[in-house]
Amino acid sequence: MGIYEELIERGLLAQVTDEKEIRELVNAGKAKFYIGFDPTADSLHVGHFMALCLMKRLQDAGNTPVILIGGGTAHIGDPSGRSDLRQMMSKEVIDHNVSCFKKQMSHFINFDKALLVNNADWLLNLNYIEFLRDVGPCFSVNNMLRAECYKQRMERGLSFLEFNYMIMQAYDFYYLHEHYGCNMQFGGDDQWSNMLAGTELVRKKTGKDAYAMTITLLLNSEGKKMGKTASGAIWLDPNKTSPFEFFQYWRNVDDADVMKCIKLLTFLPLEQIKEMESWEDNRINQKKEILAYELTKLVHGQEEADKALQAAKALFSGEGDDANMPSVEVESGDEINILELLVKAELVTSKSEGRRLVEQGGITIDGEKKTNPNEIIAFKDDLKIKKGKKVFIKVIKK
Repeated sequence: MGIYEELIERGLLAQVTDEKEIRELVNAGKAKFYIGFDPTADSLHVGHFMALCLMKRLQDAGNTPVILIGGGTAHIGDPSGRSDLRQMMSKEVIDHNVSCFKKQMSHFINFDKALLVNNADWLLNLNYIEFLRDVGPCFSVNNMLRAECYKQRMERGLSFLEFNYMIMQAYDFYYLHEHYGCNMQFGGDDQWSNMLAGTELVRKKTGKDAYAMTITLLLNSEGKKMGKTASGAIWLDPNKTSPFEFFQYWRNVDDADVMKCIKLLTFLPLEQIKEMESWEDNRINQKKEILAYELTKLVHGQEEADKALQAAKALFSGEGDDANMPSVEVESGDEINILELLVKAELVTSKSEGRRLVEQGGITIDGEKKTNPNEIIAFKDDLKIKKGKKVFIKVIKK
């Protein structure tokens, strides 16, 4: 089985422009492909996971990745999948975010055999008139307005600034084709229109073939994007989302999504995955543990994955080491009212919120569900508190 067939088997591929040619290039290790990342934050997040894993798989198969950091396009902002205008960022913020991305990507990519480029190097110095004369005739406004990424914005208003994004992204492909020999672009399936624009620009300007392939979006069984929690995105930066919190996110995915995530995101052999698919339903937690461990190891390394696993075992079975659980120190006597405890531990913002949470059965302390908001909790040793299904914290007596 070639890498292209493996991508299909894992469910990673969504759309391709020229299947026969792409299959041959990828399986022969002759694809010099690029994937773009706009530095809109100072960390990559779970939404980038699919692209990062695809880059690693293709590089391991002998293909050459070109990682494009959108330091230039970030000055405009991609309208795809958005109903509002992205917040404008300063050059200083963009440059800082770019440096953060480079560090995190090193966990996935061998930069000795890859290129990392920033489109700010060519986009920010373009002469507007020359650029319009050079590439403007290659784009049909009628075709652009039919693109899905623009359709959803037409009713609420699409700025001319954002309208240029497709042209900028297409020009990236043309520039990379001419200066770095890129023959292929990969990206999320919501980028299909922008990517087609790039292949067309390359063909019109050079007469040569260029290819595009989109990756399946990481959606749960309800069709919603994965990687979000009530408190925000799941980041790859350990200072924004700790390795334990990252582990717990995957440990708590819905049963219906576990095997799909294992196929899409882990590097376990397909034979092992097929065997796991035949396991009895009572082994679902084992599958979740494997998923969480493999992804935490990929992002944060084996040592942090081992720590997160031990902390999880301490939570769920009373075994393992809880030293790596998120913790908070609380000043208190040997007894404390449960609502005061929740407020001091910053699990709720007010006692009224805590009261509702306790009465609804949303708080478990040391494995015991609490339903009485007036209960006095013995606080002589550390307490392990579970809020809802996914928030865990160790409360240490100060």
